[in-house]
Amino acid sequence: MANVSTARKLGIAARIAVQQVSRTRTWGALRSSTRTTVAHTGKVMNQLWLEITGFTFLALAAFGALILVREYMKYHAGETSSSRVLVATCFTLMFAWFGLTSFWRVKKKGS
Repeated sequence: MANVSTARKLGIAARIAVQQVSRTRTWGALRSSTRTTVAHTGKVMNQLWLEITGFTFLALAAFGALILVREYMKYHAGETSSSRVLVATCFTLMFAWFGLTSFWRVKKKGS
């Protein structure tokens, strides 16, 4: 028999062990459960991402609504122009739309 190094013998033994383990039902079950867990965790993380961004956009819309009220009061007092009221309105509506559609996407994915 040829002189084979210990590292090579260990490599061959490891390869044979992996082949034997990959044929067992336990390994198949472990692989399947890992795949299922990762898929489910990914779906939950996506839902959480949509909910966090939806909340953030709705918070920005609420902030915009406060600014809109302030600018509207200034407009009626003659202290500002209508363009500032229009910008505040567009900002508020845009971020409210983004927030609501983010939550609708969560609901749609859950059905």
